[in-house]
Amino acid sequence: MPLFDYLCLDCGRLVEILSSNQAETPQCKTCGGVNMRRMLSAPSSLSGAQTHRLPGHGDTPCCGSTPSQAGCAGPG
Repeated sequence: MPLFDYLCLDCGRLVEILSSNQAETPQCKTCGGVNMRRMLSAPSSLSGAQTHRLPGHGDTPCCGSTPSQAGCAGPG
């Protein structure tokens, strides 16, 4: 079931609601109100294929492995 973000227009709280049906009106977990607006959610970083990664142990920087190597010493 997908997880949706909803803004409660009664109390102003943003809540996450696990919903199997987008057509049903959710109820606010904070105030119990049903005056809810579904918000645009950021996609999960845990789903889908990983396209980018941070440098890992053993990776060599693009300019070399030490600051004295070409490109790392700065201007001049």
